[in-house]
Amino acid sequence: MSREANEISSAPITPRPATVAPNPSVAPQAQVSCPPSQYNSPSLSRSPLLDGASDQQPGAEGAVVAKAPKTPLAIRTPRMSLTPRFITPLGSPVRKALKMTRLDPQDAWLPITESRNGNKYYAAFHTLCSGIGIQALVLPVAFTVLGWAWGIILLTLGFIWQLYTLWLLVHLHENVETGMRYSRYMQLFSLTYGDKIANWLGLFPIMYLSGGTCVALIVIGGSTSKLFYEIVCPTCTSKPLTTVEWYLVFTCAAVVLSLLPNLNSIAGVSLIGAITAIGYCTLIWVTSVAEGRLPGVSYDPIRADTQIARVFGVLNAIGIIAFAFRGHNLILEIQATMPSSEKHPSHVPMWRGVKVSYTLIAVCLFPLAIGGYWAYGHLIPADGGMLPALYEYHSKDVSQSILGLTSLFVVINAACSFQIYGMPMFDDTESKYTSRMKKPVPWWLRCISRAMFGFGVFFFAVAIPFLGSVAGLIGGISLPVTFAYPCFMWIKIHKPKKYSPMWCLNYSLGVLGMILSGFMIAAGLYVVIDTGIKVQFFKPH
Repeated sequence: MSREANEISSAPITPRPATVAPNPSVAPQAQVSCPPSQYNSPSLSRSPLLDGASDQQPGAEGAVVAKAPKTPLAIRTPRMSLTPRFITPLGSPVRKALKMTRLDPQDAWLPITESRNGNKYYAAFHTLCSGIGIQALVLPVAFTVLGWAWGIILLTLGFIWQLYTLWLLVHLHENVETGMRYSRYMQLFSLTYGDKIANWLGLFPIMYLSGGTCVALIVIGGSTSKLFYEIVCPTCTSKPLTTVEWYLVFTCAAVVLSLLPNLNSIAGVSLIGAITAIGYCTLIWVTSVAEGRLPGVSYDPIRADTQIARVFGVLNAIGIIAFAFRGHNLILEIQATMPSSEKHPSHVPMWRGVKVSYTLIAVCLFPLAIGGYWAYGHLIPADGGMLPALYEYHSKDVSQSILGLTSLFVVINAACSFQIYGMPMFDDTESKYTSRMKKPVPWWLRCISRAMFGFGVFFFAVAIPFLGSVAGLIGGISLPVTFAYPCFMWIKIHKPKKYSPMWCLNYSLGVLGMILSGFMIAAGLYVVIDTGIKVQFFKPH
């Protein structure tokens, strides 16, 4: 008898249960479901298990398939190796009948859930690559307004808060009572509060964190590619590429990598992205601290002239800290790449991977913020933070190999991060095709759609290159995805007793997160209007 496991099914789009009469040679009967999550091989996951063309048809071993009540159950079934005939349900006096659900194969045709071979190592790679990036380099800018004490306190509180909501999301991914797996953030949000509320409150910040981050990555990757070329070959100036052309070069590299089929297939890419992220963060803060404080550095918090400007300045600084903690919109998607069962739920390896990755994230973020503020103080550039400060103040003091290696790490990390942030957009695009055509997306159409997305993002990067100048505003818009929505979804799904400690904690954090989001959006708009930004459409620097 093959090894048995208790599978938790993926939330189907159109569940269609059916009954299968057991083979007499098989063990006693049990409740079984056959979701797409059973397919742990990408090559097998693009085909439905049961055809279901008729109400009754012979099964793999002569079993008869018939209609059955639509009752989702937490079920037992072994992992299948080749074909449905290897099903060997566990015997149990409680489970009296073998019931198989006719699969909706769409979930197995989409890039996020196409392969479920993930493990704790893949989870750590993806989480680290998506959880740390260029936005962390702007953290010392927040300290110029908050000062030493409040800067460190708020950064620490923000890290603990977002780690807690991350724990909530990891445990919300699978519902043992219903046997459902919520493989996408938007899916969980919609099933919790309905499509109308989800479209109003969740669609824009979630999609922005994917598409908007890809735009910012092209801006950063393209401009840093140009800088790297100038460092490596300073005499190659006969006919240098323009900034837009460097954007295009970076986009082409990102589009080629985006042709990898699914989220599991980019685990190696995420590993490279994670290593380079740790590399350039460490190089930047170590180099800055080693070079010492700049002459005339001041640590007095920057104060605006009016009281309202001071308040909005503080809120904008908090928004910058919130913007540094991105990646929560990808946690459910990353966890969806893992197999899951009642005895071996996916949240166990997922949380192990998350703990390792966020330990490394903390090792990068805190020295970067504290060391960067110590080295540059109020002189740190507001647009870009640590990276432009390194080149502006130390380009002649630091070895060119260090500067070149830092630039190369930034470019590689941006190209790798583009893949994981683009994957939800690829998944959403392909879901429209599979819903309409009832078949998987052909490989050639998948390549065309992803190339169109990449070059569409390139167009926006060229059109609005000042996107990075509004980090505080963006942090306010995306803050509920990280700090508020998981708390409300936990209350809605698990229904803790009203006024119990868990209910009070989640309700308080959720309300506080929404209030902060509103204030940060207002503060971000005020800072943009008051200080102004260089709004130069189609004129990237």
